[in-house]
Amino acid sequence: MLSPKKVKWRKQMKGKMRGLSKGATTVAFGEYGLQALSCGFISARQIEAARIAISRHVKRGGKLYIRVFPDKPLSKKPAETRMGKGKGNPEEWVAVIRPGRVMYELEGVDEKLAREAFHLAEHKLAVQTRVVSREQIL
Repeated sequence: MLSPKKVKWRKQMKGKMRGLSKGATTVAFGEYGLQALSCGFISARQIEAARIAISRHVKRGGKLYIRVFPDKPLSKKPAETRMGKGKGNPEEWVAVIRPGRVMYELEGVDEKLAREAFHLAEHKLAVQTRVVSREQIL
């Protein structure tokens, strides 16, 4: 699964998920892309599950680009623990997704196959999405 090799700080604050995505709002590498319509955290497991769903459906034909990386640690306190005594340990890595972000791109496949593959991947992700082509922009 994806995770950073080295980070400056072990624990991070949650932050705010306001506004639109700062970059990666257009299809840059492939012909079709999966664009987020809502904001949220996407875990490394979800990124990998969607990648597997897409690559299995296109039967390893075409090229898949992953344009998100989980670089934010999420911490959790153990179950049945009293309040206080500091922040919990980092449990998983997530990517912050804002509306407009193109998360996956496909090239070398026809539109129908790309739409079906992205539809399968959509079920694995925790944000609402839509399929965009190179000509379409948010």
